[in-house]
Amino acid sequence: MQNIYFYETEMGRIAIAVEEKFLTNIFYEDRLNSLESDQFVECETKEIKNVFHQIQEYLCGERKVFDVQILLRGTNFQKSIWEQLIKIPYGVTHSYKEIAQQIGIPKGARAVGMANHNNPIPIIVPCHRVIGTSGNLVGYGGGLDLKQKLLTLEVKHKILPRGAEPPWTPRKESWTPWPPSAADPGAFRAGIGRKGQE
Repeated sequence: MQNIYFYETEMGRIAIAVEEKFLTNIFYEDRLNSLESDQFVECETKEIKNVFHQIQEYLCGERKVFDVQILLRGTNFQKSIWEQLIKIPYGVTHSYKEIAQQIGIPKGARAVGMANHNNPIPIIVPCHRVIGTSGNLVGYGGGLDLKQKLLTLEVKHKILPRGAEPPWTPRKESWTPWPPSAADPGAFRAGIGRKGQE
């Protein structure tokens, strides 16, 4: 049985799940309604608090590397891809094609995309750092606006060579600057979870 807790953030409502001391899932808002309540016990454990605290630090540009024990559940193929994602440094992007080449399947870009889509621990396992060969953002479980915000955040807090441009193509849609102003003390609020997310 896994423990789970729900938080309200600037990314929307998220849930963090752990099993014993291991982080197993981070759910974005669009996946919360599909959670099976009999698999989770709602409890804000110290491990969950620690993960949420590190996510807050990341979103404020104060953390570039996570110190979290994770438990990845998936096929051997999926896990081989997720392990490659973990190696992508802060502020760096790789293409789906590059990831496929790294695991020895040069024509497996589409399969990499599917594994990214099923990534159970977004942000910590940074699938947002994988983009199309042309520089287009392509897709993201949390939505393309959030993907762009996360990439913009990392570029902002990474020291780039003078005149360097981000390697991804910004979307034309308008979006709220990220991270939120430090003057807004309510930018991140821990919410009271709802058992079963009914």
